[in-house]
Amino acid sequence: MKEFEARVLSCEACEEGGGFWTVLDQTCFFPEGGGQYADTGYLGETKVVDARERDGIVYHRTEAPLEPGKLVRGRIDWEERFEKMQQHTGEHIVSGLVHSRFGYNNVGFHLGSDYCTMDFDGPISPEELREIEWEANRAVALDLEVIVQYPSKEELGHMEYRSKIEIEGQVRIVSVPGYDVCACCAPHVDRTGEIGLIKLVNRMNYKGGERITMLCGFRALRDYDSKLTAAREIGALLCEKEDQIAGAVRRQKEELEKQKYENGRLMHQLLVFRAKEIPVEGSMTAVFTDDIRGDVPRELMNLLLERGAFICGVFAAAGDGGWRYVIGSRQADVRPLGKALNSRFEGRGGGKPGMVQGTLTGSEADIRAAAEGFIKGSGTEKGTE
Repeated sequence: MKEFEARVLSCEACEEGGGFWTVLDQTCFFPEGGGQYADTGYLGETKVVDARERDGIVYHRTEAPLEPGKLVRGRIDWEERFEKMQQHTGEHIVSGLVHSRFGYNNVGFHLGSDYCTMDFDGPISPEELREIEWEANRAVALDLEVIVQYPSKEELGHMEYRSKIEIEGQVRIVSVPGYDVCACCAPHVDRTGEIGLIKLVNRMNYKGGERITMLCGFRALRDYDSKLTAAREIGALLCEKEDQIAGAVRRQKEELEKQKYENGRLMHQLLVFRAKEIPVEGSMTAVFTDDIRGDVPRELMNLLLERGAFICGVFAAAGDGGWRYVIGSRQADVRPLGKALNSRFEGRGGGKPGMVQGTLTGSEADIRAAAEGFIKGSGTEKGTE
């Protein structure tokens, strides 16, 4: 059912989130429940953005108020509903296969706007998951009828079915012959062929079991189209066919790692030569530069300390008048100097007696003068330690 006619029984403003809770004398909007979010659509020209059930009554959250007693035409967003039906029926098949093969229970299910996730209370290997996926798609190809039953308590007592919770009152049983029998309140497709492709796209360990991410039908088709487009673009960039891009990327990664190692080796050699050109005099050797990043400032500092610098500070430009600094010494505690510079130049950072690092904001001349002045004033000059 895509459309229906109903009479408005009541309409009251929502206390939270805005809109109005509208109650009808009948509806085909599915309210949120069982891990599946609610249908959306329209009542007349008024948008329905949510639906909830409480004490057997379905409340529709509408963007505008509707007049009680008025007859309205309701219509659900059928494309959205059908996609959810594809996902939910696919979940039944996968959960039934997992249960029959491993004995695991589906202990969590969420049907979102993009993905559907299932939580099982036991481990499933990637190879086993591929087998489950293949068998689930066999069920689709068989185009089996999806059967809905409302058994009596006596009939229910003789039935074997999956259910995550104890259910009071009438139980609704959804069956996919040969694959699953489960208590479920949600809408499903009439036949398994309507599900389309079932694709299990991800797995992760979750609370001692597995969380499986699944896409069915049109969602799986959109996902395939997106990934195929990406694969073609990558293939064009690497001059490889789509089914060969993994190997090409692996080779590119290996080559980049070799280049990174070689660049690091050459950078170290350049730093050694650079360190030899920097005068190491007095109590403070300060280097201000705008062409080094990462761990290079610390490496340059250590090279200068090896050459005999008493206290060495390397200040790397970080943009907007800021500097990343590393200050070290093998003879003096540099923490007081770091604190003094942080206080003077809106800095942040800290460290150990032999090395501090952080960020500062100020001019080279002011920072250099402040550092030298602090060393002289604190009595930590070279030769006085």
